[in-house]
Amino acid sequence: MLSSQRPLFDIPDDICYFNCGYMSPLLKSVAKAGVEGVMKKASPWTLTPTDFFTESNAARNLFAQLINAKATDIAIIPSASYGISVAAKNLKIEVDQHILVLNDQFPSNIYSWQELCKETGAHIKTIAQPLDHDWTSAVLGAITPNTAIAALPNCLWTDGGLLDLEKIGEKLRSVGAKLVLDVTQSLGAMPLDIQKVQPDFLIAASYKWLLGPYSVGFLYAAPHQQNGLPIEHNWLNRKGSEDFSKLVDYQDDFQQGAVRFDMGQRANFALMPMAVEALRQILEWGVADIYETLTHRTSEIAEYGAKLGLTSVPLEYRAGHFLGLEFKGGVPETLLKQLATENIFVSARGNSLRVTPHLYNTDYDADRLLNALKKNLGKIS
Repeated sequence: MLSSQRPLFDIPDDICYFNCGYMSPLLKSVAKAGVEGVMKKASPWTLTPTDFFTESNAARNLFAQLINAKATDIAIIPSASYGISVAAKNLKIEVDQHILVLNDQFPSNIYSWQELCKETGAHIKTIAQPLDHDWTSAVLGAITPNTAIAALPNCLWTDGGLLDLEKIGEKLRSVGAKLVLDVTQSLGAMPLDIQKVQPDFLIAASYKWLLGPYSVGFLYAAPHQQNGLPIEHNWLNRKGSEDFSKLVDYQDDFQQGAVRFDMGQRANFALMPMAVEALRQILEWGVADIYETLTHRTSEIAEYGAKLGLTSVPLEYRAGHFLGLEFKGGVPETLLKQLATENIFVSARGNSLRVTPHLYNTDYDADRLLNALKKNLGKIS
């Protein structure tokens, strides 16, 4: 396990932040990279054509390392919804087929599929939350020869309910269906090997578990999906764009691989260095070690929460970095505000208090959270 990395973050001692699933704080080094990037734009005469490619290519390479892919398999996108839109534009579905999604799935991985169904006459098949918490079995049981696409997360954003993507991917391939993943709520904190899961598209926004800035994300496109059409046509994703003197020699051909799906203005001189620095730090820590550390943290909190009458998804069926403490009848309306007055920050999702720690959390943070819950639950009862 890893020790607390709190000194690497600019978090005051009195702040107890268990809300990485909402938005991560920035590492000091990431914030510094962003400031330095802004100052580059303040002096544009120092920028060269090479600068439009250097940081984005570095980010692409680091993200590829994170998921065991090639750099040319990776596109740079501004958001999860952008990446899902790319996938929806390039996957085919017939009128009698369906798209599998989970009940209460995050909307960025829903709306594009609704639009695709409107265009094609296909339909969405929503998988109900299983009473036994076994999402994997529920998804496997819903896959039929009429399944065209499964649009899924690695874990549910409300309570961390876990899916075995390797088993699901294998079953989908056996019926000729495609797999599209939004792993915004897991990648960076939970190991994932693209070679084992084999999705057609994988998308992750940067601002949560990748510890990066807002408005940056990444898309993996499997090699057999890299001849598709982007949702926007820009000069950077066309062949030969490195030679600024020939940009008006318009090109029909795209850059190699998934780079064709890059967003316009990917060479953001502030955001790209931030994403690069965050990915470097995650790789230095090691995702497996991050996951082990966070799993230990949430398990301790879950055990104590049970003594307060708060239930949670068993670890067997839950992503280790994610915890939902469920209240009978829902999270008390005043609880989040009361915790915030004590500088304790969590989220409410459905009937659960969502607790999502990271390496900046300490044993003292955990004690504060649990003591505050005990005190406030006593007041409520």
